[in-house]
Amino acid sequence: MSTFNRPEITNEKIEVIRKLIEENPGIGRTKLSRMLCEMWDWRGQNGQLKDMSCRDMLRALDNAGKIVLPKPKSLSHNVGERRKIKHLVHDETPIGSSLKDLRPLRVEVVSSKDELEQFKSYIDQYHYLGFDRFIGERMAYMVYSCDGVALSCLLFGSAAWSCRERDAFIGWDKEQRRRNLNMMTNNVRYLIFPWVTVPHLASHILSLITKRISTDWERKYGHPVYLLETFVEKRFRGTCYKAANWIHVGSTTGRGRDGGHHNAILPIKDIYLYPLADNYRSLLCD
Repeated sequence: MSTFNRPEITNEKIEVIRKLIEENPGIGRTKLSRMLCEMWDWRGQNGQLKDMSCRDMLRALDNAGKIVLPKPKSLSHNVGERRKIKHLVHDETPIGSSLKDLRPLRVEVVSSKDELEQFKSYIDQYHYLGFDRFIGERMAYMVYSCDGVALSCLLFGSAAWSCRERDAFIGWDKEQRRRNLNMMTNNVRYLIFPWVTVPHLASHILSLITKRISTDWERKYGHPVYLLETFVEKRFRGTCYKAANWIHVGSTTGRGRDGGHHNAILPIKDIYLYPLADNYRSLLCD
């Protein structure tokens, strides 16, 4: 088996997980995920075990009632694990002016410790998914009005490993995807603060981001990105993405960002893509 393959989570594999938990009383979630990664040879491009992705999968199966995970052993934090987010006080003065009164907007990459704390606080308090954690390459943005008033924040992170409709749209095979997946990124969080009600603001911000994100990415990580993706739950309309000319290419199967599940365990989402280069297909399939 290729070390980069994600395992398909069949009923048989779920039974393997149950037996491992049953036969190893007191096993921790980290050890369980590493045992499964070793068993299935589930690794990343660098050859390291994908135990964090495996733990995400295990939590999803636990939430779906397919397994019962052991309780966390301690509250200690390892790299990448979710920490308690400090909720800061923010100015919530209503902003309902027109877009022209706020322009030109200022978009800033979040980098300093204080900026990151502010960013996490905004996301955790006001985004319906909250703030989870930073994993792998990512880009966080804060958006301000011309007067320096905070309006919005966005987070881009690792693209989904497997997405049937997206992969068909790009036209790459599994090996091309493995080599070039880091040349695209996922808009995993997008928040306009709830006290900000400005028509056309959300799509305008997306347009500003698409003009600069590849340059920002190359400056930070040494390589550009050629395609953006995002996944919008069906209960939302994705209006701002449509208005910013993102392409709707289909819907997810509900198997999670890393795939590998036989049945739907997550909400079905609409898939939107935004090419950053005219020849993005040839670049991603190279």
